[in-house]
Amino acid sequence: MKVKTQSKKVNKAWLNQHVNDPYVKLAQKEGYRARAAYKLKEIDETLDLIHPGDVVVDLGSAPGAWSQYLRRRLSPQGAAAGALQGTIIALDLLPMEAVEDVYFIQGDFREESVLAQLEQALADRGLQHKVNVVVSDMAPNLSGIASADAARIEDLISLAVDFAVHHLKRDGALVVKLFHGAAYDPMVSLFRQTFRVVKAIKPKASRDKSSETFLVGLGLKKASAGESVEPK
Repeated sequence: MKVKTQSKKVNKAWLNQHVNDPYVKLAQKEGYRARAAYKLKEIDETLDLIHPGDVVVDLGSAPGAWSQYLRRRLSPQGAAAGALQGTIIALDLLPMEAVEDVYFIQGDFREESVLAQLEQALADRGLQHKVNVVVSDMAPNLSGIASADAARIEDLISLAVDFAVHHLKRDGALVVKLFHGAAYDPMVSLFRQTFRVVKAIKPKASRDKSSETFLVGLGLKKASAGESVEPK
């Protein structure tokens, strides 16, 4: 019975914190599905990543807050509907309610068949090697076993990096979610091997108690496969 009582206290405390969270209130006011939209917003505004006309791939997109932000960012008037300058392709293992003008693929990014669907969606639009930004809020289900969790995190981020290497324009950017722990240093090292500039950002909308941070790679050290590079 003590365990159940403690659990109820924890759940009540979390619910109270969530309801009173300023970013939750702001998300409700501005029509975002989750407070996570403000994490991407701060990253974008800090590094000037996303611009009208861009091609953006949103990995781990459900429930859709990042796709909503991207859709508004690529709109001439910053609107949630209407004209769009650019392309957004989103992917998640979970279903996602439609966001206007966002092409959504449901499936596991780790499966080759799903990755092939994503690549085909780009190819159908003539955008296979023309992606400006890849954003990834993907995170594995954590087990609490440090070594296993680190391996899962590394696997997802490595797949995102590999996708970026093959599809980003040379001056493109990759944003991934990372947690402080055993996977942190190896993933920072991978980013430094792959990108010319690497930034680690913990947005204000990321809760203080959370170990999450976001790693941003700017500019590939090598052109993506199929992209022609103009001599300087």
